Amino acid sequence: MNAVQPVRGELDSLAHLEERINRAVELVSQLRVQNAELQERLTATIADRDATQAELVELRSERKNVRTRIEKLLGQMELLSAT
Repeated sequence: MNAVQPVRGELDSLAHLEERINRAVELVSQLRVQNAELQERLTATIADRDATQAELVELRSERKNVRTRIEKLLGQMELLSAT
């Protein structure tokens, strides 16, 4: 009976090790999926940010053009009122 005990203990240890390795493999797989999802979200967020920044630059340019046109119109109105 003594010869059976070490073998059984080794099998239990091997089964435990196998279980831990399987859990580790599963966890790594889950983390890879999550990482891929996060990468996609990050890429989309960066694209949104870039689009928003481009829109902001365009709006600032439009505002500058409108300001210039209004200043020009006000200058013309001053000329009319001065005469």
